Amino acid sequence: MYLDSLICSRLDRDGLKGLVDGGVRCVTVTCGFWEDATESMDSLVSWHRLIADNSDLAGLVVSPADVDAIAGQGRVAIILGFQNSAFLQGRLGYVEMFHKMGVRVAQLTYNIQNDVGSSCYDPEDAGLSRFGEEVVGEMNRVGMVVDLSHVGNRTSLDAIQASTKPVAVTHANCSDLVDHPRNKPAHILKELAGRGGMVGLTVYHNITRGYNGSPDQWASMVAKTVDLIGVDHVGIGTDDNQGGDPAFLTWMRNGRWSFREQLGASVGPTFPRSGKTDWYKGPEDFHVFGSALRGVGFSEDETCKILWGNWNRFYKEAMK
Repeated sequence: MYLDSLICSRLDRDGLKGLVDGGVRCVTVTCGFWEDATESMDSLVSWHRLIADNSDLAGLVVSPADVDAIAGQGRVAIILGFQNSAFLQGRLGYVEMFHKMGVRVAQLTYNIQNDVGSSCYDPEDAGLSRFGEEVVGEMNRVGMVVDLSHVGNRTSLDAIQASTKPVAVTHANCSDLVDHPRNKPAHILKELAGRGGMVGLTVYHNITRGYNGSPDQWASMVAKTVDLIGVDHVGIGTDDNQGGDPAFLTWMRNGRWSFREQLGASVGPTFPRSGKTDWYKGPEDFHVFGSALRGVGFSEDETCKILWGNWNRFYKEAMK
């Protein structure tokens, strides 16, 4: 069984079937990026309906125990998440309300600073705001995972230290290995791991540059990350975007805040675009990870941890 800690795919029945056929038995989906509270609720209605209408293929994760229960039935366990905290609209009480609507993962910031903290692309990172500290505390209380994937480095460190529960980077790599602002420095990943956190290493080509030419190259990046933070804190977060079109990509990068081109993870002349990963095109290729990890020396037990066990253990702690 495989667990993918982050996709931004627009799923339908065919997409759910693709996950099941590929052996993916749990996935965190992206319900929104820039949407306000009302738009976010509209999105949640759509996700709830999709899961209910395809209950033979998928089930909604409400409690950590649901992951094993749904996966054990041969279905895919869906964890609802947001890649921004825009859905809160500055209202602390909305953390609990959205939790009651099924949201179990929330990224503190996306690609620009907000009232919680700074993003990885902001030239200056002011750190976690006072409101942000309150949000982290409330997420801890209700059992919503704090995600730091697009979050600035100082804000990330502040959040790790402010949180009473382990936190996650659901889809990024180590910037000591691949220099890019979307990736996380080793000292932050070590701090995260030291408090029981998790990182989902991604195959997204622009932030896996130099390690995405083959499964073996990618697995060598995993091995180097494990050398830094330990095998118990590493999983997979593909950042897959099945069904995304150019308009969807523009919305992801620009939202409503910019009329200019935003390059997202291919930002800046010193971070050139990388060729797309041709050996992983979607969940049907998830099986390549296991053999590649074994090929660079991971034991069967370690491989199973990276593919499934580590994230499953983390969710049980962070969502309780």
